[in-house]
Amino acid sequence: MKTIYTFGNGNAEGRADMKELLGGKGANLAEMNLIGVPVPPGFTITCDVCKIYNEQGREAVVNLIKEDVIKSVHHIESLTGYKFNDPQNPQLVSVRSGAPVSMPGMMDTVLNLGINDEVAETLAKKSGNERFAWDSYRRFIQMFSNVVMGVDADLFENALTQARLVAGVRVDSELSAEDLQELVETFKGIFS
Repeated sequence: MKTIYTFGNGNAEGRADMKELLGGKGANLAEMNLIGVPVPPGFTITCDVCKIYNEQGREAVVNLIKEDVIKSVHHIESLTGYKFNDPQNPQLVSVRSGAPVSMPGMMDTVLNLGINDEVAETLAKKSGNERFAWDSYRRFIQMFSNVVMGVDADLFENALTQARLVAGVRVDSELSAEDLQELVETFKGIFS
């Protein structure tokens, strides 16, 4: 049973008509690659894996897909030239849920998986934009904590509101790189 379908650089193992297997997002990302839309490479774990998870549990799914996930991450790395967990040449990924039919209560997106202190520093240097790097890190901690670990989202929103008050700004986009770097530390404290 094939559990993962890759896409990238104009190639895709899936197609638009595979929504039952790949979910709407997965099928559409595959199709966009096939018609030449420049979307970042990635992979889709099939909806069948979700059924197996519901029937057999986490350990069965990890055993089933772990090797294929590792191969798929290496596939992304080969297409982008970046490496996951490499602080000097980091590959970040986004995790999104999907299904054949949109359903309420589905998992929210987690952006910037793979970022940490070292990667944020590298991202700041490579992009020339420290604010962008620290905001990306802040968003990752907030999303991962809430979506994956179930930490109350209000704790992060309250800390963000407090950071704006301390900095004397009205909106998040007015926070400086230094403000965001401090917020990352605050968010790490909330997570732990």
